[in-house]
Amino acid sequence: MTEKLFEDLQAIYPEMVEFRREMHMNPELSFQEVHTPKKIANYLRDLGLEVRTEVGGRGVVGKLQGEKPGKTIAFRADFDALPIQDQKNVDYKSTVDGAMHACGHDIHTASLLGAAKVLSQHKDKISGSIVFIHQFAEEQIPGGAISMIEDGCLDGVDEIYGAHVWTSIPLGTIGIIGDYAMAAGDQFDIEIIGKGGHGAKPHVTVDSIYIASQVLNQLHQIVGRQVDPLKTGVITVGKINGGQAFNIIAENTNMSGTVRTFDAEVRDTIEEKIKQVTTAVCEGLGGTANISYTRGYPALYNHPEPLKNVDDLAQNVVGKPHVKYLLPSPGMEDFAYYVKEVPGAFFFIGGANEEINAVYPNHHPKFDVDERCMLNAAKMFISLALQEKQGADDER
Repeated sequence: MTEKLFEDLQAIYPEMVEFRREMHMNPELSFQEVHTPKKIANYLRDLGLEVRTEVGGRGVVGKLQGEKPGKTIAFRADFDALPIQDQKNVDYKSTVDGAMHACGHDIHTASLLGAAKVLSQHKDKISGSIVFIHQFAEEQIPGGAISMIEDGCLDGVDEIYGAHVWTSIPLGTIGIIGDYAMAAGDQFDIEIIGKGGHGAKPHVTVDSIYIASQVLNQLHQIVGRQVDPLKTGVITVGKINGGQAFNIIAENTNMSGTVRTFDAEVRDTIEEKIKQVTTAVCEGLGGTANISYTRGYPALYNHPEPLKNVDDLAQNVVGKPHVKYLLPSPGMEDFAYYVKEVPGAFFFIGGANEEINAVYPNHHPKFDVDERCMLNAAKMFISLALQEKQGADDER
């Protein structure tokens, strides 16, 4: 039966490409998605699915009810774009100034819709039910996952799966990461308050820019000297703003950065140490600090049994040599919230192809992928749906 569904999928591949390119040309930023969720909802309704709109805000959830008893399995795709200017030279380049699908969310959406169409054509063979979660605002903290969960998108769901296209692995491969696959991501903002004055008289001032430079140095020693070397973490200061003129000592300087961790204890330690170090340095140099630490997405944990399902079925979809076992990614993903509620797994679809210049990383202004990766993503969704409901071991 799986092979039959794969043949049906191949037949609708041009439709998937058309949907993806239309999305790519008309990107909508996080929390500004209007036309995209309407288009997704209409597509799912045309398949005869039960559809909920405005889930948690702008989310769309479709449900396919099989004709036999069984589990309820959910799949999630995101559909928001990024505030990046598209610099690709392709026919389907973004038509929206300053916005583009630079992270493959158009690929995720079209892949899941393709799987939904094929599965809906064979619902008489489906046991249990399948839930198709189309999420808004993955790229902006707080993302759409929390509000969609609060609005019931996981009600009755036994397991959930998600996929992300990746240009660090080539077309025809599937990437798997065990345990914690992606990092927790937090943001810190520091306002350093000194005493401004003339640049020629530093002795009667408190130089906030100088204090910021010392805070920066001390923040970077936290991971190297105050975190267990068998664990890991990243502290990056991405922005410093201070000063107005070449001969004025700035009274205020602002710093912002990000923290990435996998271990909850390390996350707590780094937050505490950032506050302690910043306060101590500022006080020691005569200044003060206002510190804001905002927790973003938690680390994304892949549950063992769902991940084994992904591993087993990926070997069928692309062949064992093309299943890549990857190191954890320090990027963050709000799919993490779903797997905190129900067992699930998140995997990666290879989309790189040098021949079409699909080599740039996610969030790059020239980001693109080989669209054939949508077939592998959709095949995984179909395989997981059938495997969970019919015990596809016999078919393999």
